[in-house]
Amino acid sequence: MARRGGAPWGLEVAVLLTSAWLAGVCGDEFSILRSPQSVVFRDGSWPIPGERIPDVAALSMGFSVDEELSWPGLAVGDLFHRPRATVLVTVKGVDKLTLPVKGISYPIENAVPFSLDSVANAIHTLFSEETPVVLQLAPSEERVYMVGKANSVFEDLSVTLRQLRNRLFQDNSILSSLPLNSLSRNNEVDLLFLSELQVLHDITSLLSRHKHLAKDHSPDLYSLELAGLEEVGKRYGEDSQQFKDASQILVDSLQKFADEMFNLYGGNAVVEVVAVKAFNSPLSRKTRSILQSSESKTENPYNLAYQYNYNYSVIFNIILWMMIGLALAVIVISYNLWNMDPGYDSIIYRMTNQKIRMD
Repeated sequence: MARRGGAPWGLEVAVLLTSAWLAGVCGDEFSILRSPQSVVFRDGSWPIPGERIPDVAALSMGFSVDEELSWPGLAVGDLFHRPRATVLVTVKGVDKLTLPVKGISYPIENAVPFSLDSVANAIHTLFSEETPVVLQLAPSEERVYMVGKANSVFEDLSVTLRQLRNRLFQDNSILSSLPLNSLSRNNEVDLLFLSELQVLHDITSLLSRHKHLAKDHSPDLYSLELAGLEEVGKRYGEDSQQFKDASQILVDSLQKFADEMFNLYGGNAVVEVVAVKAFNSPLSRKTRSILQSSESKTENPYNLAYQYNYNYSVIFNIILWMMIGLALAVIVISYNLWNMDPGYDSIIYRMTNQKIRMD
């Protein structure tokens, strides 16, 4: 009897432990607010690794990635109609946002810091002559990166903390129309949170003055990082009324921002939101030193060949078939020259014979 009663109890404990583990590992969320019909996101609860989120953005824009992404959430869409813009907003300090029903959300597995530098470099390399709009902005850290026409479009965008504070107290700021509820205009933490919402409003406002950029052939990229909600949670606590009001205001502002960006690009833009409670490890860029290069030589004691990347087969086929085509062309031309009748086929001999007859 003890074994019969203990088996379900042990199963319940295992289920609870598994659920707790999944909640800890996959607590953060990756959401799709708006997307065109050419980009298909399947509705499901498949976890997406945090380090592969830039690959999802690259594949949705039609770019290739170094490593194949075996994630069923992104389906193969229309290859000939790719989105004109991708907007990725990272919200720190919360693992889930109460988004509208029409959005699709996926859990994030191993939420590590990421950047869209690879996507920005691909856009800049392939569309350098058309000068696309690339904007990467983190207002709370005063970190901004603009490429192409973004320098002229967002020339008046507030990027420093002092500029953001001054922008909030102007006549046309969001303070005149946004319900603050329990938030205060006299608190620095609240002002930081509200200034990030002001940046979202100013981006759509400035871009609406240059609607022709949303109709060109080069894709645009927007990457925004918002940390104001995290500071509100640290200041008042996550169970406070200020944090709840700030979360609701942020959700409404994000949905409005997504709808406006989607409409500015004529319904051909992907708007994504990453909600992260806290990143697992700091973002560090890989560097190479002399010591590292000397150590790497000892890792290959058998002098084996290096592993080929995904470009090898492409370059190999291009060179192979080009050489085969050139070889066939040389054979055909040589055969025709060998069997050519000089008196009948060559115009040089025809002109010479006529000149001799005339003389």
